[in-house]
Amino acid sequence: MAAVTFSDVSKIFPDGTKAVADLNLETEHEEFMVLVGPSGCGKTTALRMVAGLEEISEGEIRIGDRVVNEVSPKDRDIAMVFQTYALYPHLTVFDNIAFSLRLRKMKKQEIGKRVREAAKVLGLEPFLDRKPRALSGGQRQRVAMGRAIVRQPQAFLMDEPLSNLDAKLRVQMRAEISRLTRSLGVTTIYVTHDQVEAMTMGDRVAVMRKGELQQVAPPQELYDHPLNVFVGGFIGSPAMNLVEASLERSNGTLAAVLGDQRISLDDAVLAGRPALKSFEGRAVVLGIRPEHLEDASLVRDVPEGKRLRGEIELTEALGSELMVHFKINAPPALTEEVKELAADVGEVAVTGLEDARAEQQTTLVGRFGVESRVKDGETADVAVDTRALHFFDSESGLGIYDEPKGATQ
Repeated sequence: MAAVTFSDVSKIFPDGTKAVADLNLETEHEEFMVLVGPSGCGKTTALRMVAGLEEISEGEIRIGDRVVNEVSPKDRDIAMVFQTYALYPHLTVFDNIAFSLRLRKMKKQEIGKRVREAAKVLGLEPFLDRKPRALSGGQRQRVAMGRAIVRQPQAFLMDEPLSNLDAKLRVQMRAEISRLTRSLGVTTIYVTHDQVEAMTMGDRVAVMRKGELQQVAPPQELYDHPLNVFVGGFIGSPAMNLVEASLERSNGTLAAVLGDQRISLDDAVLAGRPALKSFEGRAVVLGIRPEHLEDASLVRDVPEGKRLRGEIELTEALGSELMVHFKINAPPALTEEVKELAADVGEVAVTGLEDARAEQQTTLVGRFGVESRVKDGETADVAVDTRALHFFDSESGLGIYDEPKGATQ
C-alpha cells in the first residue's frame, strides 16, 4: 500500500475553467481520506486525475514514491469504485470480480482463490453464479468492491459509491466499507457530497470549494474548529445556524448582539477565543449548531444573557429528539460563502435567505429534548450553550480563534 500525494496540482479545461487549483494534499499510508464539498467543487476531478482519467494541467501526483503524471491508468496500480457499479450485465458475479485478473492473464487457480477470498469477505459466496440483474443495489456495490479487492492495489479510489442506494442501505454500506478498508489496510481516497458520510468514514476529511482546498483535518477537529465560515456551514447536519452579529461591550462584559437580543460572552468563551477581543465594535458571523440550542424550560437557571427568544415556526418530532425551527428578529449572515452554501441546497434556499435578510429575520434550527412542549406559533425562550459558539470574520470568512486551527496542508 502507498501514500497518494498531490503537489501544486491544477486542472484547467480547454474552455479555461479551473476545476482544481494548486491542490496540495497527502493521503498517508493506509489512511481513509475523504474529499467532500458541494457539486462542482473539484473533488471528482481530483480523484480522476489520480486514476489517470483526467490529465494533470499543472503539478505532480505521486502514488508511493512514483510520479504518475505520465503513467497510463492501467499501470498506476489503483482500483476505482464508481457510483454506477459499472458491472458487466452478461457476466456472473464470479466473472465480474475475476475480469481484471483474466486481463492480466493470471493463472486460473490463483483467480479462483482471490475471487472466493473476496466473496467471503463481502458475503457474496451464495451469489457467485448470479448475474447483476438478480442482485440488490447493495449486493451490486459489493461486487464492485470485490472487483477492486482482488486486484490488491496500492490504493482504492471511490467516487460517491453509495449515492444510488436508499438511506437505510447507505448506512449499512458505510459501515461495511469502513470495516473492509481498515481490515485490508488499503490507502483509500473517497469522494462524496454527503458530509455525514465524510464525518463517519474518514480518518481525515478534506473540504473543497471552487477547486480549492479549504481545510483538511480529522472529522471532530473540522466540526469543533472550522477554519472558515464555509467549512463551518458545510460540515454538520442539520447545518450550523449563521447569523449576522456585532460584538459590543456593556458593563464590562462583551456580548454578541443579534438584532434586538444579546448573548453574553463570559470569561470561558473569551479564554477559548482570545482574538474575539480585537473584534469589539465590529460585525461578525455568529455560528450556532442546532445541538447547542435547547428549550430553556428544560435547562435549570438559564441567565438572561444565555437565552434567545423566538417564535416557533415548525416542530419536527424524530422520536429521540425534536427539531425546532424558530424565528428571531436579527438578519441572517449573507456573505459569499453563505450564499454558496445556500445555492448547494437549491435556488429556493438562496431566495429564502435573501428574503429573510430583507425582513431582518432569521430562522434558527434547534435540537430540543423530546420533553419539550413548544408549539407552532408560540413564543419561547431558547437556551444557548455559549461555550460552543462559533465566530467568523465577516470580511475574510476566517474563524476567530487565537490562531487558525486545522490549517490546510
